[in-house]
Amino acid sequence: MTWDPRSLPDLSGRVYLVTGSNAGLGYFASEQLVRAGAKVLMSARHPNRLSAARAAIRRRVVDAAPDATEPLILDTSNLGSVRSAAASVRGRGGLDGVLLNAGIVHAPKTRETTIDGNEVVFATNALGHFALAGELLTALAEASGRMVWVGSMSTALTPYDPVDPQLKDGYSAWRAYVQSKVATTSFGFEADRRLREAGVRVESVVAHPGYSTGGRTPGIVGVNEPSRAKRFADNLQAVAAQSKEHGAWPLVRALTDPDIEGGEFWGPRTGSRGEPRRQTAAKVTRDPEIAARLWSFAETATGVRWPFAKAASLSAHR
Repeated sequence: MTWDPRSLPDLSGRVYLVTGSNAGLGYFASEQLVRAGAKVLMSARHPNRLSAARAAIRRRVVDAAPDATEPLILDTSNLGSVRSAAASVRGRGGLDGVLLNAGIVHAPKTRETTIDGNEVVFATNALGHFALAGELLTALAEASGRMVWVGSMSTALTPYDPVDPQLKDGYSAWRAYVQSKVATTSFGFEADRRLREAGVRVESVVAHPGYSTGGRTPGIVGVNEPSRAKRFADNLQAVAAQSKEHGAWPLVRALTDPDIEGGEFWGPRTGSRGEPRRQTAAKVTRDPEIAARLWSFAETATGVRWPFAKAASLSAHR
């Protein structure tokens, strides 16, 4: 089928969860899903920022249903918050898809840890989403849904193997970010392998937004308000950069295109910008041995074991 990111297929009756939906890619993914008729569970850490994002969607999508969005407080760096939010979502019934988008892009200069004792970037970007996807697996299985993990161009630029995920030695902001995205992408591909093996009718797909910047993104009160200096600096990179609005296109397509299959990797046409295209992920993220090691690490760090057997039973009854 021909895919037009500006005019999505009708998603009426579908329910999606988007993490980190108060700004950036998560906001625009939520807006695009609502425009297509979907109901979006918009999650974020801060209630006020979440309210501002939902208000922006109401202003910008004038024909949206009054209940087109629903707020969900979720901090992916906090495993207690993840469990609580997941329990709330499971109580609603089946879930058509989850976009595992929330994350830290600008990592702290010095190593920080979460309330659970995990390095904060790895916890927020990778471990929290591993736990959330596992906790939501039965809800996704009820609807034969899809999970989309958000990767990054950085995994090809600097292909770290996360042998020390907590970065107890040799911490740097760049290393923290890149290895969190290597792990996130690896989880997406390993989830696909394990879901297939277990016979669970849930698809796991990975997508990345290319080089998407706030300075090339429409200004929206309470969501995206770049300074003049940022606008100027980001527009100097126009040949390689695109808006967050366009950066959300591959993520939304990976979440909703019925022709996409589990285990695929999607991103902008040129790598950094453009319409969504199927691509090849960095070699380190496709290594099954590295993925299995990271999966085991995540199980121990989060205490979450994905309920494959229960999810397979739910799939069998569909």
